[in-house]
Amino acid sequence: MKAIILAGGTGTRLYPITQYISKQLLPVHDKPMIYYPLSILMLAKIKDIAVISDDKSLVYYKKILGNGSDFGLKIKFFSQKKPNGIPEAFKLTRNFIKNDKVMLILGDNIFYGDSFVKKYIIPAISSNKPCIYGYFKKDPSHYGVVSFDKNFKIKKIVEKPKNFVSNYVIPGLYLFDKDVSKYSAKLKKSKRGEYEILDLINLYKKKKNIQLKIIDRGVAWMDMGQPDDLSKAGQFIKTLEDNHGQKIACLEEIAFKNNFISKRKFNEIINNMPNCNYKDYLKNVK
Repeated sequence: MKAIILAGGTGTRLYPITQYISKQLLPVHDKPMIYYPLSILMLAKIKDIAVISDDKSLVYYKKILGNGSDFGLKIKFFSQKKPNGIPEAFKLTRNFIKNDKVMLILGDNIFYGDSFVKKYIIPAISSNKPCIYGYFKKDPSHYGVVSFDKNFKIKKIVEKPKNFVSNYVIPGLYLFDKDVSKYSAKLKKSKRGEYEILDLINLYKKKKNIQLKIIDRGVAWMDMGQPDDLSKAGQFIKTLEDNHGQKIACLEEIAFKNNFISKRKFNEIINNMPNCNYKDYLKNVK
């Protein structure tokens, strides 16, 4: 099983704070944004991960994440010269995916909820079927929207519909099989000059049995595309951590508790950190 974090894009909706830094490097409370999608992959016990961004930003991702060994991972980095759409990620990583299944998560998406990974991701991986997710939104008009029948069979997918299709939008989390690079190569750019993820999903819908999993209430999904979204996400994480006394998306803790790294390695990482609240927290992890 492989995974991809797509951390590209220019972050124009967050201008001017993204003038000199990739959106996924911005802080969400006390951690870089990319920690949150990476934590989901780690909780799903996926260790082979590709990070895609532009050349300038990759310098910083490599500094933050290294080759992944501090977290018990194997991380590879791929350059995307310009944001040409999500399916391009599968073309860039063709030799990384090879004949494996692959999960792609957008670098500006946060998922949080009780047993989210156990309930929604691990069963999807085990089913061996391509999978997308549906999430209820009161105003779905700014997203890709999916309609489905009573058996959750996909009927129609529409990008930013002008007329009502359904209240269920497709968040930035996708599971595909080994054919995804081949199918992505068949796509043509849309009128806005990008390869569209909805075109890829529709191609799978025609050729294979792609499943839809509806994310129930109790799971929070945040897409941090706007300044207000970024602020709300930071406050959300802070409130949860303050209430529970446990950190969310603490990669070192996840790696240790999942036995990705040894106790000795865990302590070594802590000792190499500067004095800070994050270090103090890790010292108390059992």
